[in-house]
Amino acid sequence: MDAGEKRIRTFVRVKPTAEFAQDVIKFGPDNKTIDIYIKRDAKKGPVNNKQTDWSFRLDGVLHNTSQELTYEAVAKSLVSEALLGYNGTIMCYGQTGAGKTYTMTGAAAEYQHRGIIPRALQQIFKATAHSLDTCVTVRISYLEIYNETLVDLLSTVGSGGNSDVPMAVVDCPQGVYVKGLSMHSVSHEEDALNLLFEASKDNFGETNRVMAEHTLNRNSSRSHCIFTIYIESRFRLFSDVKCIHSKIDLIDLAGLDRLSKTGSEGQVLKEASYIHKSLSFLEQIVIALADPRREHIPFRRSKLTHVLKDSLGGNSNIVLVTNICGEAAHVEETLSSLRFATRMKWITTEPVINETYDQEGRVRALEKEITLLKQELAIQGCLANRFLVSYDPLTDSQIADIKSQVHQYLEGAIDEIDVSCF
Repeated sequence: MDAGEKRIRTFVRVKPTAEFAQDVIKFGPDNKTIDIYIKRDAKKGPVNNKQTDWSFRLDGVLHNTSQELTYEAVAKSLVSEALLGYNGTIMCYGQTGAGKTYTMTGAAAEYQHRGIIPRALQQIFKATAHSLDTCVTVRISYLEIYNETLVDLLSTVGSGGNSDVPMAVVDCPQGVYVKGLSMHSVSHEEDALNLLFEASKDNFGETNRVMAEHTLNRNSSRSHCIFTIYIESRFRLFSDVKCIHSKIDLIDLAGLDRLSKTGSEGQVLKEASYIHKSLSFLEQIVIALADPRREHIPFRRSKLTHVLKDSLGGNSNIVLVTNICGEAAHVEETLSSLRFATRMKWITTEPVINETYDQEGRVRALEKEITLLKQELAIQGCLANRFLVSYDPLTDSQIADIKSQVHQYLEGAIDEIDVSCF
């Protein structure tokens, strides 16, 4: 791995359950290894070469872990680096009902059960409140992708976007952005949370998100959601010159399940087909990114992968949280999720600080620096008894006089050029 490159950090979070299959799922003593065991099917005869055990090593196994400890392990350092100008991406992936939405947004009923989004907002505003050297601007957006359709979950809240503008994923030299997606400036943590509460009166904006019921989950998320926090910092000392900016994409993916288990039909079946297709394309993107020989990455295969082009293939710090169920009945979905996490581990990114400079402000700063240098030279001249030396720009008449002397010198009319008065 080259200098500056980072591998994606991957965690697995196990949903607490009274029916946890201890004989099927086992964790290593270092809390970084998870082993899966399946009993050999005796009905298939004495000769059965089907694999029955797997071992996966990740950056952390979060089992019976609180929301606070989960945030510290998964997101705290990434948010800290975002405040320094590095982009960040946190993505929750896994089976329906495994706890993705709980991990990302939490539960509104109790404060200690809040998830990554509200805790990230809290960390950002706490950090900016204690900063004396920078002026920080924070904005947020909330995008839903439902059946390959882009939906702005905050479009009806305040101003910041034009609901009449058709939404589309657009490529530009600065990166990918969603045309028509509203962005809302927030000055305090409460402002950001109030926006989410206003967008939906329940569970941090999740009511506006499309839900459906099937046999695995009464409130199954039928869409992908991306909550983005944009941070822009201008340094007071160089307020006209230097600006660092970053964004944090917090992604709650829809769950992928076997249709035979969900009992889906009608509209729910249609939704499941779109989810399966977009997540399949996402897995293809992950495989392509992990292969250094691939020159072309097909990000435009779906709205989800196109939107995530910069998040996955750009210069972001990336963390994946794989949510799994602990029941033996869901072991196949658990294996599929863990395989995806293993593929993600092989992707490397090169995070860099996003810096911009205001050209007009930079000119003003240089002019100010020139003035200070002239004053310093004038003081040095006085100390050296060079009172007649001027550091102001030459006048037109002085320039004409110098040119005249140069011509005379070249023609041999004078022996030296007198510039002592300039």
